[in-house]
Amino acid sequence: MRKGLFITFEGADGSGKTTQLNKVKEFLLEEGYDVIITREPGALDIGQKIRNILLHNEGFVSDRCEMFLFLADRSQHIDALIKPSIDNGKIVLCDRHTDSTIAYQGYGRGQNINLLKELNNIAVHGVVPDLTLLYDVSTKTAQERVGLEKDRMESAGLIFHEKVRNGYLELQKENSDRIKLIDANRTIEEVFEDTKKNIVKLIQERRGK
Repeated sequence: MRKGLFITFEGADGSGKTTQLNKVKEFLLEEGYDVIITREPGALDIGQKIRNILLHNEGFVSDRCEMFLFLADRSQHIDALIKPSIDNGKIVLCDRHTDSTIAYQGYGRGQNINLLKELNNIAVHGVVPDLTLLYDVSTKTAQERVGLEKDRMESAGLIFHEKVRNGYLELQKENSDRIKLIDANRTIEEVFEDTKKNIVKLIQERRGK
């Protein structure tokens, strides 16, 4: 491949997306690809500070402040890591990206979704995932998997997280070419088989161009 790939992993906390990301990394490394794994928020030094505020701040954080912090982290992430890595032919695997902002801050928090999409476009500066894998699991199951110790976002309640899940499903319908829905209620290996099929298909399509 003359150019790298950008693959994002989306879904609720507890959906297993991070586990699948790490399994994809191992698979691609075994196949000889140059792989970068990263996350939002908090991939880089500035992002780590933003992540701490977003997930662990004990005081009040307004919904609009939350939204802009995620977007600021994304802007830095794209310019400092994601775009340079893709341009250098690497495969970038990212735990959360633009769809998280639409699902959580848009559908979950009730921020203007069209405005969020415009702000996302500014933040990414033309860099769009080649593939997004959406791991879907019931909200109740996801919350049970997370456990009792929850960060600020995880503690937002079942109603909030159900809105987020529905938002993700709407996004998948709107962007079915890019976002592939994966049933995450199954075993890790069963989920990985579907994950791997999508990854291999993307690489084969890219090689054919």
